[in-house]
Amino acid sequence: MLNLSIPLHESVFSALHLAPEEFVQEMRVAAAIQWYAQARISQNKAAEIAGLSRADFIRALSDARVSPFQVTAESLREEMSDAD
Repeated sequence: MLNLSIPLHESVFSALHLAPEEFVQEMRVAAAIQWYAQARISQNKAAEIAGLSRADFIRALSDARVSPFQVTAESLREEMSDAD
């Protein structure tokens, strides 16, 4: 396993009222949600990055008001044309 180090000023933790460990976990979840919402990674990979089960990641998506479904306009058009 690779460990990363990100230098942050201590005021970051107090501003968010989080312990460093809580901050890191929230940052992992936030990054995973963002990358998933951008369709850059799958739900499974996002859950892994977030350190959550897939079910818990889906709940985190709901809490963040992000759809668990990745549907593009193009894929929807294809499905609609296939239905005709």
